[in-house]
Amino acid sequence: MTEVFAVAVVTVLAVIAPGADFAMVVRNSYLHGRRTGLLGAAGVAAGVLVHVTYTMLGVGLLIASSAFLFTVVKLVGAAYLVYVGIRTFRTRAEVTVDLENGTELTPFAALRTGFLTNVLNPKTTLFVVSTFAQVVGPGTPVVRQVGYGLFMSLAHLLWFGVVAVFFSHERMRTLMLRGQKVLNKVIGSVLAGLGVSLAFAPSR
Repeated sequence: MTEVFAVAVVTVLAVIAPGADFAMVVRNSYLHGRRTGLLGAAGVAAGVLVHVTYTMLGVGLLIASSAFLFTVVKLVGAAYLVYVGIRTFRTRAEVTVDLENGTELTPFAALRTGFLTNVLNPKTTLFVVSTFAQVVGPGTPVVRQVGYGLFMSLAHLLWFGVVAVFFSHERMRTLMLRGQKVLNKVIGSVLAGLGVSLAFAPSR
C-alpha cells in the first residue's frame, strides 16, 4: 500500500463518516441557506489545516528524537482507526442534528462556526495524527507531507460543500441521511481493515 493511497482512502472515509462537522454544516445549511453552509464548510477546511500543521511538527520531532516513541504513536493510531471503524460499522442511528430556529449568521460567523467546530473537535485531532503516523516516515519529503495536509483540507471542503448544497434543499435531506446508514457499514469495514493493515506495515 502506497502512502498516497493510504492517505486518500482514510481521509475520504473519515470525512464522509458523520460527526460534529457534518451536524454543524447540515444545521446551518438547512436553516440559513446554501451560502452559510458553504462558508461553514470552508471554516472546517481551514480548521483541518491547523491540525495538520501541529501534527507535522510533532511527528517530525518524534521521528528525529525517538524511533520507539514514533512506533508507539503509529500503533496507537492504527488501533484508533480500527476502533473508529468498528464504532462506525455498528452505528444504527442517524446523526443527531439540532434543527431549531436560531439567529441569523453573518458570513464571518458562519466561517468562524465551521472553523471552531473542527479545531475544537478532538476526533479530528486523532484522525489527523493517526493518519500521519501511519504514512509519514523518515524518508517522506516535507513537500509530500504538505501535499497530504492540503488534500485532507480539500477533501473536507469538497465533501461538506456537497452536504451544504444538498441540505439547503429540504427534499434532499432525507435522501442524504438515508444514504449515511449504508455508508456507515462500508466506511466502518474499510477503516478497520486499513487500521489492521497499517499496523503491520513496515516503517520506512
